[in-house]
Amino acid sequence: MRRTIAATVTVATICLGLAACNPAPAGASKASATADSTPDGASEGSTATLPNLVGKGLQSAQDAAQAAGFYGLDSHDALGRGRMQILDRDWKVCTQKPSPGNAATSGTIDLGAVKLSEDCPRADQGAAEQPKAADTMPNLRGKSVKVARQAMESGASITVKDVTGQGRFVVMESNWKVCTQNPVAGAKYSGQPVTFGATKFDEDCY
Repeated sequence: MRRTIAATVTVATICLGLAACNPAPAGASKASATADSTPDGASEGSTATLPNLVGKGLQSAQDAAQAAGFYGLDSHDALGRGRMQILDRDWKVCTQKPSPGNAATSGTIDLGAVKLSEDCPRADQGAAEQPKAADTMPNLRGKSVKVARQAMESGASITVKDVTGQGRFVVMESNWKVCTQNPVAGAKYSGQPVTFGATKFDEDCY
C-alpha cells in the first residue's frame, strides 16, 4: 500500500514539474488567431492610400483595392433595386466609400455599382435608407418588388400581380417595379394583406 501511494505522489510531482517548466504563454491562442485573420500581416490601425475605383469594372476595382492593402470589400446596387452582384465582371463602379486617399486598411470599402449596360445614377440610390412599414404604409411605387417586400414585416401576407394583364409570374423581384400598392401610401397598416401591382423596369406602368 505504501509503495502504491509513493508511486502516485512521484508521478504527480513529475507532472506538476513539467507544467511549471513549460507554461503556456498567456494569450498565445488569441495572438495566433489574430495573425491568421489579418492578411499579409496588416495590423489594425494601419493606413494606406485607397485608389480611385469609380469607373472601373467591379472585379478590377476589387483587385485594385486588395493590391493597395484593403481586404474588407462590400458592394451594393447603386440603383436601389436590391440586386446581388453575383458576377462581378458584369458590373461597374459608380461610387465608393470612403473616397480615394488615406484610409484605414482595417475598414470596409463599400462600392455602389450598376450593370455594364446601365448608366450610373446621379445619386447612389442603394446607399439611401430604404422605407419600412410601421403603423402606416410607406410609398413603395417605383421601388423594386424585392425592396418593397423587404419594407414589410417578415410575416406580412403579400400578393404581387402583373399590371399588364399578361399574367406573367414575378420570378426575379429585383427586375420588377411597383406600380400600384394596396394599402396606399400613408394608409394605416396593422398587418392586413398587401397587394403590389408591378411591371418590369424597362416597361411603363399601366
